[in-house]
Amino acid sequence: MAIISAIFVALVAAEHVYILILEMFLWTTPRALKAFGTTKMFAEESKSLAANQGLYNGFLAAGLIWGLLHPDAAVGHQLQLFFLGCVLVAAIYGGITAKRSILIVQGLPALIAMVAVLVAG
Repeated sequence: MAIISAIFVALVAAEHVYILILEMFLWTTPRALKAFGTTKMFAEESKSLAANQGLYNGFLAAGLIWGLLHPDAAVGHQLQLFFLGCVLVAAIYGGITAKRSILIVQGLPALIAMVAVLVAG
């Protein structure tokens, strides 16, 4: 079960690296406009805010990767749970305030990973 939980945590981390790339570097491209349902004008006006959001997503990914690679398995386990909890809180808040699909796209994978980490425990 440890391998399965590590795969789920790695997938959540990869998703947040992808979001970082979209928000920090591709915010005004057609791919990001479609992904976030924004207009070109809005994207241009909010570029610096999106880059800031992307940075935070990068921190979430870094924390999850840190948890996966930590040499002390018990510490790694706690790091994974903490950062998955952060992703879940962010997904709930984003789902309520920005776009409901965030609950599914970001929250559901984080919840599945958290359950897997707890079961692997």
